[in-house]
Amino acid sequence: MESPVRTLSRGLAEHVESVCKHYLSNGCRCGNYWIVGDVNNHAGRSLYVRLKGPLSGKGARGKWADGATGEHGDLLDLIAAREGFGSFRDTLHEARRFLRTPRESPPELRDGQPSERDTIALARKIWAASRSIAGTPAEAYLRARKITADLDPASLRYHPALFYRERPGAVPRTLPALVAAVTDHRGEITGVHRTFLDPMRKDKARVSSPRRSLGAILGHGVRFGKIDEVVLIGEGIETVLSLKSALPELPMVAALSAGHLAAWKFPPGLCRLIVASDNDAAGRGAAGSLVERAEARGIEAGMISSLRSDFNSDLRATSANALRSRVAAFLGCDCSDLDK
Repeated sequence: MESPVRTLSRGLAEHVESVCKHYLSNGCRCGNYWIVGDVNNHAGRSLYVRLKGPLSGKGARGKWADGATGEHGDLLDLIAAREGFGSFRDTLHEARRFLRTPRESPPELRDGQPSERDTIALARKIWAASRSIAGTPAEAYLRARKITADLDPASLRYHPALFYRERPGAVPRTLPALVAAVTDHRGEITGVHRTFLDPMRKDKARVSSPRRSLGAILGHGVRFGKIDEVVLIGEGIETVLSLKSALPELPMVAALSAGHLAAWKFPPGLCRLIVASDNDAAGRGAAGSLVERAEARGIEAGMISSLRSDFNSDLRATSANALRSRVAAFLGCDCSDLDK
């Protein structure tokens, strides 16, 4: 017979998006996750809650982690932290109160596993429908940010008209988009990341969330180059491409957010990890968590932070050569050694 605690945990997981909307109202849905700043419901993108998956076990919906603090748990833990309860009894009472409130589970969340497969399939369709980035507004957007790196066609494409909804249920509009393939360590596409673009300017679209992910993102990333024994990983695509402009010979990965950076899965055979951190609390916290995880696995790891908000800001304020020299100093080698 299932324990009352397990029954409550599963009940909350069945209504995970409603839980997030109620207790983390300053967040928003982003692909398969609810993203918010922290357990105190501050705005931001450090804490992520899984919205899809089985009701229990590995990859279960309702599991959450904060990339800045390393906190993690299930929805009962989330309620306890959000409400500041001092006893587990109070947490269980609040969970029962919440579940007694009538609500309808969103149809796409009733069976988490098929829904996740559906989002992966849709992500692959978007990738297949996208075209080469060369000569498109997506390339123009990246070049306008002083990115000179080769734009790997295996990782980046362009779509002239993808649907964009400001919020669930809103009337969709179409916008051009930079489309990036999210892959696992076998090279299989598990999702896509879309940067919606302004049709008139070489910039992101003027919408509330111009960057959106679709599919299974957690643990994976957008890869630039073949990972062997060494890799550099950062958050955003622009951040990683800025470093790729300075260090074209180094394989790199964009994890796409602080939360996903902290949870990145290490590929077999990895010996050295360089974590490029955005210059904010969430970025530094996530980078530090990843370094700790790597070192616990016997992987040599270190973290380098941007001087400004991120490495694309550094590139735009200085140059690729300046970035190259700084990373070389961090690695303890001469710039010429990076060419070997």
